[in-house]
Amino acid sequence: MEENGLKCIASSVGDMNQSVALDFILVGLFSHSQPCLLLFSLVAAVFITSLLGNAILLFLIQVDSLLHTPMYFLLSQLSLFDVGFPLVTIPKMVADFLRGEGSISFAACAAQIFFLTLMGVAEGILLAFMSYDRYVAVCHPLQYPVLMRRQVCLLMVGASWLAGVLNALIQTSITLHFPYCASRIVDHFFCEVPALLKLSCADTSAYELALSISGVLILLLPLALIATSYGHVLGAVVRMGAAKARHKAFTTCSSHITVVGLFYGAAVFIYMVPGAYHSPQQDNMVSLFYSLITPTLNPLIYSLRNREVRMALVKALSKAEIRPK
Repeated sequence: MEENGLKCIASSVGDMNQSVALDFILVGLFSHSQPCLLLFSLVAAVFITSLLGNAILLFLIQVDSLLHTPMYFLLSQLSLFDVGFPLVTIPKMVADFLRGEGSISFAACAAQIFFLTLMGVAEGILLAFMSYDRYVAVCHPLQYPVLMRRQVCLLMVGASWLAGVLNALIQTSITLHFPYCASRIVDHFFCEVPALLKLSCADTSAYELALSISGVLILLLPLALIATSYGHVLGAVVRMGAAKARHKAFTTCSSHITVVGLFYGAAVFIYMVPGAYHSPQQDNMVSLFYSLITPTLNPLIYSLRNREVRMALVKALSKAEIRPK
């Protein structure tokens, strides 16, 4: 806490209403030294790339009729989450860097916790449903139109959002119920539950244990569905006689497996590895990865490795070129 030259502000307040009146101070990622200025510029460039990449993917899925399939409908929801993640964290971080201070109100901190928790849980569940979609496409292609009909897709998306909202409401309300009177300096570049709980002057050990258990369940249950789905897919691919069919099945699933690895790799480090085994600086870097780098890579993975998306992009560019000026 003291390494950034900021003094902790202590208070004898034991009441939540008084803790609400205080702003928090976020510890930024970058100082104003020359190397950090370059890193800051790189983060800003990646942020813009992320928004553009996901916006283009959403646009293509919307306007190209060949992409009006269950897989791309679920992918459009993933892109929505990938737009939301950096929007919740990066603009605030950039503004704090430019102003030279990182104060954030109690309400804004609550909003960051709510939306990040919502999108994190919803995206994890959505990735599990996307793996089921790939399982049906490879193992039961003739039944795909029935098993993945529009009502089922809407139910999957609705379940993802509902689980995210419920979890976010519970975590945000409990986290902000604790009084925060020991310090107002959050050792993170945005409000995240583990970093905020360290500042509470109440005993949070029981809640932290419940949070860890629920985090493991929220991570492991979708991962179990993903592993089961791709276990069946692998078995089906091995049994395929034609090399062309195996290649198509591999191409169909490899993009999603890559995205799953990026998302869950960071989530497992943050929520399943005990805090004693990683420092706040490592938490900052991993959080930057899943809140910015992963949302930037996802549309690139799906566009560069997916023939349908590349064709839709070429078609859209061709239409733009021949349109009369």
